[in-house]
Amino acid sequence: MTMEGQWIIMKNDKILKIGLPKGSLQEATFKIFQKAGFNINVGSRSYFPSIDDEELNPVLLRAQEMSRYVEDGALDCGITGNDWILENSSKVQTVAGLVYAKYSLRPVRWVVAVPESSNIKTIKALNGKRIATELVNVTKKYLAKNKVKAEVEFSWGATEVKVAAGLVDAIVELTETGSSLRANKLRIVDTVCTSTTQLIANKKSWQNPWKRAKIEALSMLLKGAILAEEKVGLKMNVSVKNLDKVLKVLPAMKKPTISQLATKGWVDLDTIISENEVKCLIPKLKNAGAEGIIEYPLNKVIY
Repeated sequence: MTMEGQWIIMKNDKILKIGLPKGSLQEATFKIFQKAGFNINVGSRSYFPSIDDEELNPVLLRAQEMSRYVEDGALDCGITGNDWILENSSKVQTVAGLVYAKYSLRPVRWVVAVPESSNIKTIKALNGKRIATELVNVTKKYLAKNKVKAEVEFSWGATEVKVAAGLVDAIVELTETGSSLRANKLRIVDTVCTSTTQLIANKKSWQNPWKRAKIEALSMLLKGAILAEEKVGLKMNVSVKNLDKVLKVLPAMKKPTISQLATKGWVDLDTIISENEVKCLIPKLKNAGAEGIIEYPLNKVIY
């Protein structure tokens, strides 16, 4: 457990030190944990969340730093983007990808961008140019792969301003849709890499049976919570004579559960489907003979 302003070392040696990302991924991460069954809270100025699991000891860190602290064992595991794993050349165990648009954990791209008026049209045209980015090492490797020699400088932020003001010739910046870059009158030349949110573990911690089991259980719950957000459950009553017709229109993840009802000749059918299919599917089920159709939300879906 944690208290405001400090990270407590527990007497119980079965404690998992976990890093949670502070900043743009924080709110989304907290929502996933809540959906997975964990009550997690943090004060506005605190870096030490409280969580209703005495075996978890969390701390908030910038995603950019997470993989380094996981690699050196200061943390057993953490959540970050694989872009920062690549940037820090971290040797960590990737446990699970945590990707879902509803939680703003979409795949993102690091792209080379230049002013709309720039004559730079291809990567080769960056030879001898100056590029600003926070992702310095990955950018240098990308340029080397493309046999381009350019000056790459670290940027603390506001990279769009630097290229617009003519301080640099190009930037390598993070984007989801490219809309922010277009709003700043910038044009994308190429994609350097794509990144997704990852649950990672320290390799030594991963070899510890108890810690590995705890990390795997956490991974299962988080992935189950994410998957549940795009699925719903459907229950319905179906007469035996219409059962085959109903089953033909039902795109179940697995075979649906069918239970005999007290009323002879009728069964209860229970299944899980994609949420975006419901509005089209329910009328088809009704026309096929299903009755008493109930749609209900899911907290977790575990395969």
